[in-house]
Amino acid sequence: MYTTVSKTLNSLHLNLDHAGSWLAPLGLRLLLAWEFFESGLEKWNGENWFAEIQSAFPFPFNHVPASWNWELSMWAELICAFALLIGLGTRASALVLMVVTVVATAAVHWPADWSSLSELAQGYAITNKGYGNFKLPLIYLVALLPLLLQGAGQLSVDALLKWLLWTKKSKP
Repeated sequence: MYTTVSKTLNSLHLNLDHAGSWLAPLGLRLLLAWEFFESGLEKWNGENWFAEIQSAFPFPFNHVPASWNWELSMWAELICAFALLIGLGTRASALVLMVVTVVATAAVHWPADWSSLSELAQGYAITNKGYGNFKLPLIYLVALLPLLLQGAGQLSVDALLKWLLWTKKSKP
């Protein structure tokens, strides 16, 4: 009985590991592509409000004109979201989106003033009640991290290109 349960669990783990290499990165890519594309599209259709917060941008972005920061963030969100969607240049796209997220967190989502960890923790929220609202950007950073470190997974253009290069090299 114990051996049968052990073999069944082992088989289940192996199957989940195999499915995970295909589906887990795909799920992250789809979710993040949607979120960043939506943000880029809002910038595309909206008015530039970065001039109001230009001084809050971290170096070197605080020395770049607000119109450039707007364009940089908009195009990074649109292009990298599409790249994540198809799984092309996933690690580079994840890194770019992480930079965009850190800059946005510093400029918009981080609490302006806090003097204790308990005050800072109040900013870990989705709604802003004067304490910042860095929960969602932090979730994005954590979700981008596996894509940066492990890549796009098996269901991606990156994997297809890797396979094509490998098969080309293995032919005499």
